Amino acid sequence: MTADRTGMLDLDKLFAARLHAARVRPYLATALFALHVVPSRQVPTMAVDPHWRCYVAPAFVDRTPVEELAGVWVHEVSHLLRDHHGRSDRVARERGLTGPGERLRMNIAADFEINDDVFGDGLARPDGAVDPGHLGLPEGELMEDYLRQFRLGPRTQDLAWLDCGSGADGLERGWDLGPDGAHGLTAQERDAVRFRVAEGITARPGTTPAGWRRWAEEAFHPPQPWRELLGAAVRSAASAPGVGEDYTYGRPSRRSAGVPGAILPSLRRTPPRVCVVIDTSGSVSDAELGSALLEVAAISRAVGGRRDLVSVLPCDAAARVVHPLCRAEDIPLVGGGGTDLRTGFARALRSRPRPDVVVVLTDGQTPWPTSRPSCRTVVGLFPRVRHADEEDPDYVPDSPPDWARVVAIGSAAAAR
Repeated sequence: MTADRTGMLDLDKLFAARLHAARVRPYLATALFALHVVPSRQVPTMAVDPHWRCYVAPAFVDRTPVEELAGVWVHEVSHLLRDHHGRSDRVARERGLTGPGERLRMNIAADFEINDDVFGDGLARPDGAVDPGHLGLPEGELMEDYLRQFRLGPRTQDLAWLDCGSGADGLERGWDLGPDGAHGLTAQERDAVRFRVAEGITARPGTTPAGWRRWAEEAFHPPQPWRELLGAAVRSAASAPGVGEDYTYGRPSRRSAGVPGAILPSLRRTPPRVCVVIDTSGSVSDAELGSALLEVAAISRAVGGRRDLVSVLPCDAAARVVHPLCRAEDIPLVGGGGTDLRTGFARALRSRPRPDVVVVLTDGQTPWPTSRPSCRTVVGLFPRVRHADEEDPDYVPDSPPDWARVVAIGSAAAAR
């Protein structure tokens, strides 16, 4: 079928572009062919909904070269694979973001996450595709990170036309067929597509961009009840009364008016800082250390995606260097000796700025501080079948103290 004067969708051209996209990005082929095409004159270009329908404007297909259409195919399916609609809804709830303007910001931020490494190597950049450099922002960050770094204004006026649909920002459009419409994928079918794509990426890691490799690794570790518990424990500790609070004379208290001749400080609340102490002793396996890095990424999301508020401290019998969280995979987890996390607590509390919450990821085979630290504490425990020390088979380590919130990692056990 080709386009004619009635404005019908040129499916031959559109599907030729999809085939080209699958050839140059073979690991995305399953996802590309899972999308169901819906012609729509309401859509500016191409857009997707959370049920894996792709809405396409016939006029856009007519005026766009096949090579650029292939790039748009990959761009739109990337929104769905990376769950931008679900992530946008979570960010909206957590940060109180409402209205179409905020959803446009989410669409722009999601485009930044995708476009910084998706084009090239046989995939042409579509006309109008934006990347972080458009606003002078760094590459390689997530949608949640970019959302904190820009607002709508003069610099974004030329981006107001962007509309990748509800599959990009979670806001339902008038053209959406909805969950009960025809040709939508079920939740199980969507998960199966993501799993097949993740398999394809991990099978050829040297030929895929870093952003996709990171996505595939996280796709193989979907959220589990204990991850939700760990995130909830961190959020609860970070939002507790007194956390991140301090007095400042920068804004005098209104009560100063009642005390002539005196200036009273006001209470200021700053974003909570989290230090993650990772047990790198010989009793912790490489797989558990890899899992610990995934938990660090989850912890940063629990405090709103602010990686600048999270630091990481490897510790076995001695505390190591406190690392700022830029990219979790770049943090060296040095250790392999005995275990004494008391040194980790001491080093974390000496760091500047001082953390408001300390999160400890450990197998629990360690002595604990005898007194409560001067900050909230969350302990993530790796599971252990036996609790014996190799040098002393009769040794049984103390359980984490009562002042710590404990979550069993790798199981559905409830936190205490």
